[in-house]
Amino acid sequence: MQFNHGLRIQRSALLSRHVSSATEIEEEVTRSNRSPNVLVLNAYWLGLSFMWNSIHPLILPLLILQLGGLAPNTAYGMLTFLGLCIALVIQPVSGALSDYTRTRWGRRRPWMMAGTGLSILWLIAMVASRSYLGIAISYIGLQLCSNLAHGPAQGLIPDLVPDDRRGVASGIKNLCEMLGVIAASLVISRLVGVSSTALIVATLLISTVLLGSLAVTGQGIHEEINGTQAPIIHYSLWQQIKEVMNIRLREHGSYAKLLASRFCVFLGIYAVQAFAFFYFMDVLRIEAPARAMGSMMTVIGISVLVAVYPAGLLSERWGRKRLSLVACGIVAFGMALLTVLRQPGWIPVLGVVIGVGMGIFNSVNWAWATDLVPASEAGKYLGLSNLATAGSAASARLFGPLIDLVNHWSPNTGYLVLFVIATLATLVGFWITLRVPETRIIPQSQEQVAQGTVAHRSDPVP
Repeated sequence: MQFNHGLRIQRSALLSRHVSSATEIEEEVTRSNRSPNVLVLNAYWLGLSFMWNSIHPLILPLLILQLGGLAPNTAYGMLTFLGLCIALVIQPVSGALSDYTRTRWGRRRPWMMAGTGLSILWLIAMVASRSYLGIAISYIGLQLCSNLAHGPAQGLIPDLVPDDRRGVASGIKNLCEMLGVIAASLVISRLVGVSSTALIVATLLISTVLLGSLAVTGQGIHEEINGTQAPIIHYSLWQQIKEVMNIRLREHGSYAKLLASRFCVFLGIYAVQAFAFFYFMDVLRIEAPARAMGSMMTVIGISVLVAVYPAGLLSERWGRKRLSLVACGIVAFGMALLTVLRQPGWIPVLGVVIGVGMGIFNSVNWAWATDLVPASEAGKYLGLSNLATAGSAASARLFGPLIDLVNHWSPNTGYLVLFVIATLATLVGFWITLRVPETRIIPQSQEQVAQGTVAHRSDPVP
């Protein structure tokens, strides 16, 4: 009797273990089936990229040149510096607030819709302005409202995509952004500079693409409250604000290092991109700098496009760190060549080199970031990536007065100084990346789930 009783207990425990394993397998399959189409999820990034890669390299420089009487590098650099500083603050704040937002439309989409609608109004106002002050106020308003949408949108991948697909999703995100770059360089660069009416057409086109991309993402995803939702805060308003703004980078030191490396690499990239329009006009003596800028952006965009998706896939197999180091090396090499190759014929070649490095770095670095941030506060911490992205873009604009000053002493030498700084910044990013611990996604199988050995991430590997 005692033997039969013990046998029944063993059978019961074994059955319970199998039921538990079967439940885990079913949950894993359900989670995989509910994961959204990554193209639909990332469509909004195409619209944002199309807008900003039309404004910063093409529309805004032309608006400033049309005013006349200004030192163009300084006027452009200081205005975009101020706007990007605002973006630097707004993006992580809106991302953090969206972590705690609860509506029937989800927590990210209300912010995306409001920010996009207001952005279009400020864009129209900026193009219609006929003074530097009017352009400046409209541009700052555009930065503020666009980043109200940008911060929350960054939380969609960690919210909705399983760990083992985030490398691919990040690759698609960067692919959509590069499609926006290519579209802006091919279309907007051919429109602007032709007539004042062309600027109006460009503005309407940008607004249409931005709204269309928002509609695709907004209608195509399903947000739901789950285990990764930030907890409801049941205390005073001041305590709620403190909790939303409580950023624990000491607890996430690896993520802080990743942000630092991202800042340095993007500083070099944005420094070259920001003043390339004036470089083409002053040094290379190109008669149509907007079209030349568009051609260069197209070459870089296509190169990035080719690199981003394979890089995202390979980072799942080889790890994030190795590919990030390769990317930093490629970008630094391309920047260094800019200091010695000053003929227009070399621009497409250098665009390919820098573009491939950018594509690998963008894709892998973002996947790495989604590995390192806490899942329940992804909007807040991924919003901090803007400390690196907009922060580096803002800092790069401060080189404008330096370029004008050095050019005053020695004609066109300011651009050479800029390229040297860009190369050194990228090499510093390489050095910091060496100190970020590796995270690898461990492939999951039903056998691992059944054995209870599933791990979504490996332990950090220095």
